[in-house]
Amino acid sequence: MLKEKLLDPASGVLLYGTTPPRAGSDESAVCATAEKLAARLARLPLDGVVVYDIQDETGRTEAPRPFPFSGTVDPRDYAKLLSQPTIVYKALGGIDEPAWRAWLDATAARHALVSVVGRPTSGVKHALPLSRAIRIAAERCTVGGVAIAERHSAERSEAARLLGKSIEGCSYFISQTVYSAQASQRLLRDYLRDCRGAGVAPRRIVLTFSPVGREKTIAFLRWLGVRIPEATARAILGSASPLQKSIEVCRDNLRRILDQDAARAIPLGINVESVSINRDEIDASIELVHALSEEFRVVR
Repeated sequence: MLKEKLLDPASGVLLYGTTPPRAGSDESAVCATAEKLAARLARLPLDGVVVYDIQDETGRTEAPRPFPFSGTVDPRDYAKLLSQPTIVYKALGGIDEPAWRAWLDATAARHALVSVVGRPTSGVKHALPLSRAIRIAAERCTVGGVAIAERHSAERSEAARLLGKSIEGCSYFISQTVYSAQASQRLLRDYLRDCRGAGVAPRRIVLTFSPVGREKTIAFLRWLGVRIPEATARAILGSASPLQKSIEVCRDNLRRILDQDAARAIPLGINVESVSINRDEIDASIELVHALSEEFRVVR
């Protein structure tokens, strides 16, 4: 089972990330989309599917959103339509503690794995702090958190945040999309150091990768906070086969991350996500699953 694999340091984990259809979609259309996705994933060596809960992140940056925000159907409902074990995301937004407890009461019986997503802006006082939300959720579910290597710095340690979340109840973390191996290498190294210093076993970190073949897709990932070096973007967009080039970049980044001591001491996993509605980029995400699972198996 997916829960057991996530919690077993000796196991590898391979996931696929997807976003539910837009809110207001006809029920038959939602079911048809789920069926197509299930058929696409059926032949992949996956352990489970991550079903995202998106939120409007315009408060996180002053840059204009490349695509207009659109809500989705409830990730819990969409997850039940898939044939794979699932991890359901939940963005806290403006939810308070009574509403959070009610959401968990309605969720725990159907979904054992929940990843909690904090707010896109920092420095704002909320009715329900993220730390409190994690502790409450851990009483009912196996809880995951988000790891963002790009925000790890001397001024704001993401490694310390991961350690704190694990103490509060997070059993695993799923990273933001990786397009800079260096940022992930530094985060893993410092997270392992902090865990050893605290006498705490490191939790699993699932590294997320996504193929890109269009300038707009790159712009969207950058807007979300993903660090895509300009040289990398030029190499992808300037290639005769941009998607194949991006798969090559992702595979090289994974190889570089795994080729360090910290990666051998921390339980890792792979998550391939599709952030595009374009058929060629969706097809490339399936190819990326094969490429990264092979790399992960060989190196591990």
